[in-house]
Amino acid sequence: MAESTVTGPAYADVEVGTQLPPRSFPVRRETLVRYAGASGDFNPIHWNERFAREVGLPDVIAHGMFTMAQAVRVVTDWVGDPGAVVDYGVRFTKPVVVPDDGVGAVVEVSAKVAAKLDDDNRTVRVDLTATSAGQKVLGRAQAVVRLA
Repeated sequence: MAESTVTGPAYADVEVGTQLPPRSFPVRRETLVRYAGASGDFNPIHWNERFAREVGLPDVIAHGMFTMAQAVRVVTDWVGDPGAVVDYGVRFTKPVVVPDDGVGAVVEVSAKVAAKLDDDNRTVRVDLTATSAGQKVLGRAQAVVRLA
């Protein structure tokens, strides 16, 4: 049997309240076009400003699944292995508005260990907070992670 290569934090060393390193994720229009191509989601609210405004949005918005994926990077970077995330869910609360100004938007993500769930499986629940332009964009964002 091969030796484990887990390099993330050890379950025994992690306490409830442990803060994960926060991250900022820039989102520009070109990011959305690339994501649309990769995901196959070409909904015009993600690239066509005129259409987005016609349907009542303030501007083009980022894909929800893109925002969700960016947020969990805080967890996968901390644990060192995306496969260690055994469950992840969010509620989409506000869209990430991405103006066509050369700057775009920024998604700010922070996270903390909210609970130690299972000593035998070494799992913890991590609660995430994701904001953009001062508004919370994901609600009830939680990941269950297996630690070393």
